[in-house]
Amino acid sequence: MLTVEQAAACGVVPVVVLDDAELAVPTAKALLKGGINAMEITFRTAAAKASIAKVAAEVPEMIVGAGTVINVEQLHDAVEAGAKFIVSPGSDADVISEAAKLGVAMIPGVVTPSEIILGLKLGIKVFKFFPAESYGGLKTLKALSGPFPQIKFIPTGGISQANAADYFKNPKVLAVGGSWMVSKDMINAGDFEAITEKSAAATALCRELRG
Repeated sequence: MLTVEQAAACGVVPVVVLDDAELAVPTAKALLKGGINAMEITFRTAAAKASIAKVAAEVPEMIVGAGTVINVEQLHDAVEAGAKFIVSPGSDADVISEAAKLGVAMIPGVVTPSEIILGLKLGIKVFKFFPAESYGGLKTLKALSGPFPQIKFIPTGGISQANAADYFKNPKVLAVGGSWMVSKDMINAGDFEAITEKSAAATALCRELRG
């Protein structure tokens, strides 16, 4: 089973929204070219399952995961398509438990201590802090880290190249999530060079600060 740590090893987990599954493979290849080897394809569109399946089958070097998974049905669809990790905007006990049964890495979303306690009871050690900037950003992340020294976060929401450095510097941040390097507009316009360029800048910043 792939671990969350392995999925997030490059330090950047892009949040990818695809309206057309035919754009999934070139998007994955553009991210890889920029040094990012994991991508979270969200279940915000009808193309999600097919997009995950295409990347899993045609770009095996990319660790493809499913995002915005909010129920067990979506979880099963994601795993069936080939998702190696699951990300949710919130914490649902049924989804977390089912992911464990299926042997797939799970990253539930949290913004409160109660959600973290729920996740800990179910074996979770890495949480998505979402929406990060709307809920106080690093200030809140640091406050939550105090009573829970055993966990780490993947903050997502409102993070960009301009403010990612402070997150990379925090030892409680396993990786940073976001869509600034792979926006929906860039994908739909077929601007894969821009995706590669912005991905390279993000990974370079991470390496610079983390060694």
